[in-house]
Amino acid sequence: MRLLRFLPLLFAVVLASCHEVKEYDATPRQTFEQLWTILDEHYCFFREKGVDWEEVHSRYAPMVADRMTSRELFDVMARMLDELRDGHTNLSASFCTSYYRRWWADYPENFDWRLVQENYLNFNYISSAGIDYAVLTSNIGYIRYSSFSSPVGEGNLDAALSYLAPCDGLIIDVRSNSGGSMTYVETIARRFITDRTLAYSICHKTGPEHDAFSDPYPVYFNPAPEGRVMWDKPVVVLCNRGTFSAGNIFVSVMKSLPGVTVAGATTGGGSGMPFNSELTCGWGVRFSASPLYDADGRLTEFGVEPTEGCAVDLDPEAALAGRDTMIDFAVGLLGGNPQP
Repeated sequence: MRLLRFLPLLFAVVLASCHEVKEYDATPRQTFEQLWTILDEHYCFFREKGVDWEEVHSRYAPMVADRMTSRELFDVMARMLDELRDGHTNLSASFCTSYYRRWWADYPENFDWRLVQENYLNFNYISSAGIDYAVLTSNIGYIRYSSFSSPVGEGNLDAALSYLAPCDGLIIDVRSNSGGSMTYVETIARRFITDRTLAYSICHKTGPEHDAFSDPYPVYFNPAPEGRVMWDKPVVVLCNRGTFSAGNIFVSVMKSLPGVTVAGATTGGGSGMPFNSELTCGWGVRFSASPLYDADGRLTEFGVEPTEGCAVDLDPEAALAGRDTMIDFAVGLLGGNPQP
């Protein structure tokens, strides 16, 4: 993400933070209060999650005692953060990092990379800078991008899209892509747009109150620079519950584009831009601080649904027979025949 785009937001956050700041020592009780207060003043989804943070404090504060061990304190504080049901919210110490996993753990995996490699790619595909691609037997292009933490350059995309150019359609598989850099969301998405396009909007906190937010700040994507390889044929984006954070935003952006269909299962969400802070005791905390909204102004923290009529799961029995029902569905949408 370009830094200049968010400088106004950074200045606003700095100005909003100019209120009296209490100092805390490193005792268990003070550490607990410091963590609770940081979230109270800066976390962005209390209303959307239906969390009464004062009530949470009343339940967890009595569990803290000055004679407890660091690990005991960490466990209490980590459980308190779990009340937010937020995969972007973590407490980190030298001995552990907490992580809320229920956002995906209660849902089917809906993805098996070995199944795809063996039965659709015949272990014969091109890998370059985090993307794997090949042509399926139905003349449908296939790109697998497993993590937005894997750098993708313009040259890599040129090579992939040139190779797949003869195909009748394209599948972009971001199932179980748990996110990474927003930079690569833009790098990839702009290969599918022809005009300056509203991608999403973002708000920032303007004060410590739970409802103190700025107006949405629009973020636009421009088409890839002249001379780059573009794609103007039909696209199906495959996603599942494990598609999270930057992966979730990518699906949201692509869904708004003409000629793009989103198929699979509702994504895992994660639309809050994370912020990091440090406690006096040396522990770190990361949490959602700035909510993102899609091009139509909808919050995607709880996930992006497939295009209407395009919800499909990976059938376990079909998978045992070598079939990925989600890929087969996508191939059908693009006018191809499922592979034998």
